[in-house]
Amino acid sequence: MQTKPAKGMDRRSFIKTAALGAAAVGLGAGLPGVARAEPFKLPPLPWAENALEPYISARTISFHYGKHHAGYVRKLNAAIKGTPWASKSLEEIIKGSYNKDDYLFNNAAQVWNHTFYWNSLKPGGGGRPSGDLAAAMATVFGSVDACKEHLLNASAKRFGSGWGWLCIKDGKLLVASSANALNPIVDGMKPLLTIDVWEHAYYLDYQNRRGDYLKGVMDHLINWDFAARNLAS
Repeated sequence: MQTKPAKGMDRRSFIKTAALGAAAVGLGAGLPGVARAEPFKLPPLPWAENALEPYISARTISFHYGKHHAGYVRKLNAAIKGTPWASKSLEEIIKGSYNKDDYLFNNAAQVWNHTFYWNSLKPGGGGRPSGDLAAAMATVFGSVDACKEHLLNASAKRFGSGWGWLCIKDGKLLVASSANALNPIVDGMKPLLTIDVWEHAYYLDYQNRRGDYLKGVMDHLINWDFAARNLAS
């Protein structure tokens, strides 16, 4: 399918593909634990640190969650302290700082992205979605497996650090990838799930084998129920 770049996103290398019809939905409620900023707190993981083994180790989760995610929360709180941003929601900070304050944007977006990523994974995940999500994937991509392959390819081909996304925009289901901290909500998209392809998400377990990490996530950890709830909300 033809690749269609999102308007206004060239500077931060946002790529999206397969923007075809599906049910329209709004942004819905904020993520659990990150709704208001007075101050922001590191939300608990939705599972134990060792729950994703052997595909993602407890050691990786300990560093990724306990150091990287926690660090973004700490830096965000320091950046907004004593400013008008302190009364804003996380999504308001992300949208309001985009293309204006890179430091604030990067830390706010990474707090959001990581919380969303943890919820996009679950022990005993993978397999195939069902219901409206499966129907939308088949309508857009021709089959559920083809949609999964698009998501894997977008994540694998993201140069450097970034994220793979399954999203809705303007009533259309699409697969996207974004560089660094970039979050699709700045382009009016609603994320359904995400895969982290920053090296700290997998390097301790897989070194440079990003494809093996992605296969483990897709086959055994991806949380289609979370995506289905986001689609329905």
